[in-house]
Amino acid sequence: MSVTKPTPDGVVPKECRTRVHAVVGLLVFMELTSGFIQGGTTPLIPAMRDALGVSTGDAQWITTLQFLASAVSVPVFGRLGDRFGHRRMLRVAVLCITVGCVIVALAPNLELLLLGRVLLGPLAALLPLEVGLCRDRLTTADNRKAVGMLAASLALGSMLGSFLSSPLHHFLGDIHFTLWAFAVLAALCAVVTLFGVPESRERASGPMDCAGAGMLSISLVLFLTAFSRGNDRGWHQPSTMGTILVALALFAGWVRWELRHPAPLVDVRAVAGRRVAPHVLTTFMLGVIMLAAPVVSITYLAAAPHEDGYGFGLSALGIGIWGGIPHLLAFLVASRSGALAERIGMRRLLLTGLVLLTAGHAGLIAAHSSLYLFALAYSVAGAGMGLAISGLPTVIVEASPTDRSASAVAVYSNIKVIGGTISGAVFTSLLETLVTRGTDTPTLDAYLLVWGLCTAGAAAALLVTLTTWSRE
Repeated sequence: MSVTKPTPDGVVPKECRTRVHAVVGLLVFMELTSGFIQGGTTPLIPAMRDALGVSTGDAQWITTLQFLASAVSVPVFGRLGDRFGHRRMLRVAVLCITVGCVIVALAPNLELLLLGRVLLGPLAALLPLEVGLCRDRLTTADNRKAVGMLAASLALGSMLGSFLSSPLHHFLGDIHFTLWAFAVLAALCAVVTLFGVPESRERASGPMDCAGAGMLSISLVLFLTAFSRGNDRGWHQPSTMGTILVALALFAGWVRWELRHPAPLVDVRAVAGRRVAPHVLTTFMLGVIMLAAPVVSITYLAAAPHEDGYGFGLSALGIGIWGGIPHLLAFLVASRSGALAERIGMRRLLLTGLVLLTAGHAGLIAAHSSLYLFALAYSVAGAGMGLAISGLPTVIVEASPTDRSASAVAVYSNIKVIGGTISGAVFTSLLETLVTRGTDTPTLDAYLLVWGLCTAGAAAALLVTLTTWSRE
């Protein structure tokens, strides 16, 4: 695939469009695999814990370490991709992932398994690298379609992984065989990057900001560790608050360093500019709604009305069906977002998504006593999610310099994770604090408050985005 940009008369040759679609299809497979591995790991943790003979507390590090490794990998791989080539760094990332999957499948003890999980950190870096590659090789319209498909595939893969990994483990009968399935998928992605993906052509200038990468990595690890463990260790403990303060101080120092560096890891001025900053807030809220809020809604679906006074008492299968409909709808909407953006524009598409997210979570409050109305409101939120997960990375990357495409999407990915981490800790605290007297069962008000916070957050993101664009 040597030419994918339009000719001087604005037309892309048909044979080039065909090859473009084929390459995007390969990248979609990689995102499906990435989502499947990430979403499919959590249901398998009890089996991994039992196979290794470790405690539940120790087993939590299986997800925590990979989560922290992702926070470090995303900005580093994004910048390296802009600097040395997105395909090259995709190959490095997939190689790390494949080796990590193999180590996890073979691991005879927790220490080796955790090493493998750390090597899986670049899973979260695949999307920024793919978006950077697509922006370099495709026209604006094709790039928007590709980003929508990639974001949708990641969400769909995560849903399929969470639903299918347990049945796969039950069918295979051995946790090591199940984990080998992940390794096979990762190896197929390695083959894709070797033979099916072209290299990007534009390169960022300047040296790699190693000091900035180190400062940002340490601050993110400290911050995310404190929030992910805050409910267990206690927020009032000096160790928890001290870790957060150190992380914030280090982050402030990192910002000053980036502002002075000639080739910074992250272009802080561009991120803080009025073209990108409003989308950072929206991305934070997307992390809240996408990563933290669904856990609360699924817990509500499982609550028994005759015992808790609320909920619908659904079985695991029922939760999979009713909870899966919004995610499937999000995938379908996101996959068609590029075509929709051509008709109504990317701004209106993103605003429509934020309106649907606001209305959907407000609907959860109003419809909490009716399963069908609850599912309808949840589906409205799912459609909004589909527009948001495809529209946000697109508007962020298009507002960024062409030689910083992957770095810009890396910022989007990490802000989303930070939003999910902070809100996850807050929501867990609310459910543990607002309980029925004499029990540890959350009250109905706890769930309504969580959905109210999501509604307010989505409305705030909508207002900021609308106000900002109206001034341009």
